[in-house]
Amino acid sequence: MADIQGALTAPFVATQEIPASPPPGSTTGPIAWVRHNLFSTWYNIVLTVLIAYLAITLIPPFIQWALIDAVWGPATPDQTPQEVVNACRAAAGACWGFVNEKYRLIFFGLYPFGEEWRPIIAMLMLIGLAVASTMRRFWGKRLIVAWVVVIVAAISLMYGAVPLGFFEIPIPGLSLVETRNWGGLPLTLGLSMIGMALAFPLSVLLALGRRSNMPAIRTLCVTYIELIRGVPLITVLFMASVMFPLFLPEGWNFNYLLRAQVAIILFTAAYLAEVVRGGLQAIPKGQFEAADSLGLGYWQKQRMIILPQALRVSIPALVNTFIGSFMDTTLVIMVSLFDLLGAARLGLSDPIWGPFYKEAYLFVALLFFVFCFAMSRYSQRLETYLNRGTRRR
Repeated sequence: MADIQGALTAPFVATQEIPASPPPGSTTGPIAWVRHNLFSTWYNIVLTVLIAYLAITLIPPFIQWALIDAVWGPATPDQTPQEVVNACRAAAGACWGFVNEKYRLIFFGLYPFGEEWRPIIAMLMLIGLAVASTMRRFWGKRLIVAWVVVIVAAISLMYGAVPLGFFEIPIPGLSLVETRNWGGLPLTLGLSMIGMALAFPLSVLLALGRRSNMPAIRTLCVTYIELIRGVPLITVLFMASVMFPLFLPEGWNFNYLLRAQVAIILFTAAYLAEVVRGGLQAIPKGQFEAADSLGLGYWQKQRMIILPQALRVSIPALVNTFIGSFMDTTLVIMVSLFDLLGAARLGLSDPIWGPFYKEAYLFVALLFFVFCFAMSRYSQRLETYLNRGTRRR
């Protein structure tokens, strides 16, 4: 009897770990996500139902038109473009035969036949370096040198010579291709990537100059930023392409593609400068005082303490400006440069393909979406990574 009472009063000691119970299905999992994000309030329910109705109404007909009933190109190798057009007119779907017929013009513009490998390599160099720039282990002074080398190499490869101001060094084995023949995707990527790469450091200097204690520098930076931001990009392009040559001495002339590139750089830098200035204003005053207490000089303080924090909080706005600059390259068609969109419009000038403008614009829009979406996703990943050490726990 005593043994039984002792066993009943002895403390229980677990010898095996009891697994934790899973959380209730109402708080985690797909059902909880749907309930929290789509049906949490009455107006969310209305929006969810409305969007679902529009998706059910519009997406199946679009897929039917764009994929199922579409004409993708010649049915046989010997089918002529006119026969493809006739098939497109008889079909109920999209006519992707336009892209199949004009893809070279869309991607390479008026670049000479047989030389397409040069802009392809130039694009791969720029895209590869842009991808490498997203990896933290490559950040440093060598990355800046790499950008300078790749930009010069890409331009030299497409041009067929190394440009050195008023002189040029021909590259053996390559024919010269004037910039008036550049176009399509290489021109769009070149104008946007080179513009972003050169506008960003200029914007940082402008933002610092606008906050400078020296009145002359501050006034100069404020005047430049407000003047550029007060006019549309098309005006800056027009001034660079038409008005600027009028002020040059007789016999002087700058390449019109170079003038457009400089206009894009100056325009983008003004908007980026305001983004960087907003990031600088978000830094607490104590950070400046802490840097001063360490005895750091102005440029040391900016490089090691202020700018890293300011740029981190400015990432969403910076990428938004980059995306806008990438899409603004379509305006260069106003100064007779055929970028990706301009080359597609040039293809539509062919009378037999003119009626199929929807397919042309959809294809170009898809290409722009791919690049813009990639930039947006990278900005989110970079913001999450950089905020990892400052996030509240």
